Amino acid sequence: MKNYFITGIAGFIGFHLAKHLLAQGHQVVGIDNLNTYYDVDLKYARLKQLGISKNQAEFYNRKAVSASQPHLNFYQLKLEDRANLPKLFRQYQFDAVCNLAAQAGVRYSIENPEVYADSNITGFLNVLQCMREFEVPKLVYASSSSVYGNSTEVPFKENQNVDHPISVYAATKKANELLAHSYAHLFGIQCIGLRFFTVYGPWGRPDMAIYLFADAITKDQPIQVFNQGELSRDFTYIDDIILGVSATLANDLPDGKRYGVYNIGNAQPVKLLDFIEALEQSLGKTAQKQMQPMQPGDVYQTWADVSDLKRDFGYQPSTSIQEGIAAFVDWYKAYYKV
Repeated sequence: MKNYFITGIAGFIGFHLAKHLLAQGHQVVGIDNLNTYYDVDLKYARLKQLGISKNQAEFYNRKAVSASQPHLNFYQLKLEDRANLPKLFRQYQFDAVCNLAAQAGVRYSIENPEVYADSNITGFLNVLQCMREFEVPKLVYASSSSVYGNSTEVPFKENQNVDHPISVYAATKKANELLAHSYAHLFGIQCIGLRFFTVYGPWGRPDMAIYLFADAITKDQPIQVFNQGELSRDFTYIDDIILGVSATLANDLPDGKRYGVYNIGNAQPVKLLDFIEALEQSLGKTAQKQMQPMQPGDVYQTWADVSDLKRDFGYQPSTSIQEGIAAFVDWYKAYYKV
């Protein structure tokens, strides 16, 4: 049994990772700042699934003990809290950290860049400093496919140039990779960055396309289809993502390396209009499409080459887009009672 620290545990990926690690018998301590970027009730609902009640979680920096998971503790805490984050590291002596907390969203970052600097850069640096001070040997952290910008070299490969981000969000993720590299080099912390490619599935984020589309279609409202539908994304189902993340937590980098960055996606890009069609089929309703121009900060396509993650950690995504969308729709209908 290992003692894992998950930041962003009330978020989409953090919640699913916590469930997976707890099912394997590990100890988990999780933090989340429970911000209002999207419906905070969804975050509380995820925590409830983990046995953490809202009346426990809503107090800042107070320990919440899971009612259903004896190996889970939760704290509402900001990554950038330099006074209280080190106290957790001192108390729990973690075996590894999985940093999934970040201010999400490409378009939101254009209007609110300061929030991204606080959480994604200052907060990330605070995590690294705590790991250095309390000698935590391993970090797995969330990077993003957005670091590739509008690269026309597809599929995206980890050794491509990523010096041209086209959003503040992407720039902060590139900064995370650079900071991790420096701490791996200076202090011997094993740092593994995962460039996530459009993760979707049950309990997903309401600002993601599948959620927005499902909401509009079920309410007979039009959906906004950007760049006239001429976009493609490497949509990756949450269960495949979790198996990849847990594999990087459980296994070391090969050849004694201290630093690595990997794509984690489905390796099968899907055209946006085909994705909408699959969603229509699962919902049993036709979407009213409003074609829109390209949005600032958006990219035309994403496509992950995941051969490195397969080679080093046995990663093998297996969920088809039809299976994944059907599972999301089943959850969506049950959660929203539609």
